[in-house]
Amino acid sequence: MNRLLFLSLFLLILSGKSEPSTTYDLAITNANIIDLENGSVAVKNIYISKGKIEAVDSNIFKADSTIDATGKYVLPGFWDNHIHLRGGDTLIPNNKNFLKLFIANGITTVRDAGGDLTKEVMDWKSQIADEKLVGPTIFTAGPKIDGPNGSWAGSLEVENEADVIKAVDSLQALKVDFVKIYDSRISPKNYIKSIEEAKKRGFTVSGHMPFTVTLDETINAGMDGIEHLYYIMKGCASNEKEVTDKMNNGEMGFWGAMPELMSGYSESTANATFTKLKEHNVFVVPTLHIGETLSYLDEMDHSTDEYLKYMGSGLIQTYQGRIRSALNSSEEARTNRKQLDAFFGELAKSLDSAGVQLLAGSDSGAFNSYTYPGISLHKELQAMVENGISPLNALRTSTVNGAKFLGQTDGYGNISKGKVSDLVILEANPLENIENTEKIFKVIKGTQVFSKKQLQELLNNAILE
Repeated sequence: MNRLLFLSLFLLILSGKSEPSTTYDLAITNANIIDLENGSVAVKNIYISKGKIEAVDSNIFKADSTIDATGKYVLPGFWDNHIHLRGGDTLIPNNKNFLKLFIANGITTVRDAGGDLTKEVMDWKSQIADEKLVGPTIFTAGPKIDGPNGSWAGSLEVENEADVIKAVDSLQALKVDFVKIYDSRISPKNYIKSIEEAKKRGFTVSGHMPFTVTLDETINAGMDGIEHLYYIMKGCASNEKEVTDKMNNGEMGFWGAMPELMSGYSESTANATFTKLKEHNVFVVPTLHIGETLSYLDEMDHSTDEYLKYMGSGLIQTYQGRIRSALNSSEEARTNRKQLDAFFGELAKSLDSAGVQLLAGSDSGAFNSYTYPGISLHKELQAMVENGISPLNALRTSTVNGAKFLGQTDGYGNISKGKVSDLVILEANPLENIENTEKIFKVIKGTQVFSKKQLQELLNNAILE
């Protein structure tokens, strides 16, 4: 008997096997882990405890709970890098309802690019961090900075240098995650000053760019992110200076400038602009899906859209302004808008080919007609691929670049030891077909695990009258 016991122990030592010394909260086994840096796929196990990834390897493990991910594909949870939580007090429940839609679509982090519900958003942000509320991690700009009588409710209106300093100080006191500047009424001088003051306080800054300043001036002031492609197009036009002068002199309006800038696009000017964007580490948010959606409001019938049932009648009412504008536009304006939409698709591809860092953002929220929270991020990734961007690069614009832009790479961006355990498990490989991002098997948000059934329940519970 003793000889048999000795032989068994000896063979166990020789085999190199031993009982695992650590017990994890969760193990995801046999997972096809997608490395978004290089596109490689490797079968490994992921070990998670207390909302953090503890190890990624193939060793023996013990875990309180196990997910068999054989044949499944795992990548970091998606980021929607441009959403809006806004619309006033009456739409607070609608906006809170969006949080379920994001998680149901595998979106574990969002960048709220300015609104008028800062108090509520800060409360939701805190509750989500404590896992008392189901929703994505929220990085928010709080209220936007704009000029007097700005377009959006809740904006901090600046008319002089003192106003700018006061506005940025108030954002710092609110502990917002970045600063967003809007271009509806702000003067060129105050726009540049707002960027400079925000950078002095260590903020990441993004925004629209008034056509009364040049793209170079914006970049030189320290802008980190350009929202939408109108402003990139302006910086790629050989006639940018001429258009800027006309805007400053009141000879031309925003939409009137579009045909001139499109026709003034210059390869040499564009290449110089792309180089400058790269050298200054400026990110660009193309928002292609909403661009196409709004460009074809005069042709498309959205009355049977699946996601309308999650919006609620009050929020759907906010869609009417853009719809009326589209239907009342002249034939020439409609044609120009569609041509601009096609041009932006080509421009996004050119930016990607040049190595400019893009951010996937849906621009979903109140007032942005038929651009639905959650599903629209997937449509944005699909739009990128349809315009020639590889599935790998499109995926990088969501999670990898989102974490880089906001300086959150210590906790997010890839699947490795020490990262927050925000993960999405897919039933098929998105590198082969970007539409596979919609084929979600499970979502892990910190210590929370959502099965396919639970994700469907989130959608069911999000239906509004």
